[in-house]
Amino acid sequence: MRTLTLTPIGVAHTPFREKVEAPRQAVVAKGVEGVIEIFDTPGMRDALANLDEWKRIWVLFWFDRNTGWKPKVRPPRATGKKGLFATRAPHRPNSIGMSAVRLVRVEGLRIVVSDIDLLDRTPILDIKPYVPYADAFPEDDSGWLVQDPKPEFAVQWTDDAKKQLAWLGKHGVEIQKGVEDVLKLGPMPHAYRRIRSEHDKGILAHKEWRIDFHATKDTITIFRIRSGYKHREIDDAPKPHAAFVRHFDV
Repeated sequence: MRTLTLTPIGVAHTPFREKVEAPRQAVVAKGVEGVIEIFDTPGMRDALANLDEWKRIWVLFWFDRNTGWKPKVRPPRATGKKGLFATRAPHRPNSIGMSAVRLVRVEGLRIVVSDIDLLDRTPILDIKPYVPYADAFPEDDSGWLVQDPKPEFAVQWTDDAKKQLAWLGKHGVEIQKGVEDVLKLGPMPHAYRRIRSEHDKGILAHKEWRIDFHATKDTITIFRIRSGYKHREIDDAPKPHAAFVRHFDV
């Protein structure tokens, strides 16, 4: 079998430091700005000529923090497992990803973009213009995603959960947007989104925190935030876990 060698042409700079923070695709990252820094290697400055004439560009990149892959996966919108190549799951035999992002401006070797869903420091493999007449086929169906996009769930917080959220915010922990972005897709147990069921509630694992919620037909109500650390571990846990547990007795 032939082996191919790829050399990154640049690197992405985005607000997303961890996998759990990154949107599942670029359309969900509307308004999020980032920078694609092209390495100053021979020919690259000339290669960027005329790029600023386009409104959107395709960014091909490498999922450099992924390991392994499975032939069948369960995407967030699916009710069961699907063949990998019938999905856009990030774990693939070759970890190549692609996103259509909005081009804001070109500053030398820096491409400022919006609607970007890449992790910070993601290696960039190629840049191509998005050509509407060639790249968009809105009349075609969406395979097993025939009902996508499904209506989002409304996510609400009880007063007690809001107090916990405000306390975390004062201590430098911002989780509201990340939690809501995940739960808007639904409350179904899902390993990829780190959701499971326990008795009469759902539990979302968001970074080192656990979010307890109840769900109805179209609404998810978050009623408690907990530390993901066990009580025997809490004294050695990163700040502010111990203080949070003591303050709220959870």
